[in-house]
Amino acid sequence: MVGNQERSTRALRAPSKYSARWLAAALCAGLLAAPGVATAAWEWNFQPAATPIAQQITHLHELIFWICVVIFVGVFGTMFYTLIKHRKSVGHQAVQFHENTTVEIVWTVIPFLILLFMAWPATKVVLAMHDTSAPDMTIKVTGYQWKWGYDYVQEGFGYYSTLSTSFDQIQNRAPKDEHYLLEVDNPLVVPVDAKVRVLVTAADVIHSWWVPAFGVKQDAIPGFVRDTWFKADKVGIYRGQCAELCGKEHGFMPVVVEVKSKEDYAKWLAEQKKKVAAAADDPNKVWDLKDLLARGRQVFDGNCAACHQPNGTGNAAIGAPPLVGDKVVLGPRQHQIDVVLNGQTNGVVATGGAGGKMPSWKQLSDVEIASVISYTRNTWGNKAAEDIVQPSEVKAGRK
Repeated sequence: MVGNQERSTRALRAPSKYSARWLAAALCAGLLAAPGVATAAWEWNFQPAATPIAQQITHLHELIFWICVVIFVGVFGTMFYTLIKHRKSVGHQAVQFHENTTVEIVWTVIPFLILLFMAWPATKVVLAMHDTSAPDMTIKVTGYQWKWGYDYVQEGFGYYSTLSTSFDQIQNRAPKDEHYLLEVDNPLVVPVDAKVRVLVTAADVIHSWWVPAFGVKQDAIPGFVRDTWFKADKVGIYRGQCAELCGKEHGFMPVVVEVKSKEDYAKWLAEQKKKVAAAADDPNKVWDLKDLLARGRQVFDGNCAACHQPNGTGNAAIGAPPLVGDKVVLGPRQHQIDVVLNGQTNGVVATGGAGGKMPSWKQLSDVEIASVISYTRNTWGNKAAEDIVQPSEVKAGRK
């Protein structure tokens, strides 16, 4: 009877014992799984590489990481094995040894070989990061408190890039999107598959131009010009930040690089040059003859020379009269302004000849028209009495 009672008691206790174990296991599993679910979208590694250098940096990081894992497992595995298997409680006695030459050689040579093995690929990557030779284009990057200046050295123009995140978002009065504090008004634009040399400097304090996906991080130091490079192999928009504490607005000067296809970049470049030229063409500025002639030759060669010839002798086959000694060119400048602006489409060319048609050139800016008219009135032996036409006169003559 007593034996049966004891067995019944053990049977009643067993489910509660196993239930507690299952409950503890389930609780531990839940605690371990919960952070994984909460952080499922978190990135734990580098950003996806968009340049060859970034790829090399990623591969180097992974190589060094696994070397460190092997060293960690080997060292701590040996240590814990020794502590457990050779402890005093199982009868082992501590072995005393001092000044063992063999041991000292081993623990010196092995780390040296490991470091040498790690240094070789690291040195190759570092040298590649600083190889700025034979670039396809050069861009100067200047850090300011708190914005970036981009100058296209070979193209002759530049602009500023500032944060475009709204003040309401910064003050938590408006919802924030995924690019909060990582958006600008004017990103740096480059073509895909082009080696871009970047000259980095600063105008006030130390900044740092950093684009993680490119594997580029270069300090911008006042009074110094440092260089780096990248070659983006994927079209897209890449974002970074100033990585050097540069003042109270340090967190508000992001870096945004837009990589375009070669065709789209060519279109963008043409638009930028057109904007620069338009900004430089102030119709209210009073130009001197030297500057008008220099600009006028460019306009004439690019627009008028196809019909009137570069030397102004004209082309009778298409009804384009010579401009040398032409009475419109040497006559009142207002008449020539009207002809260039409005053209002649009634079968009579501007100079009085027959059979040709003079198109309207209203699409040219006031400065371009004034300069090309001044050029024709003072070139090829022409010397008009009213030799200079100012952009303001062209502006007034538009209908």
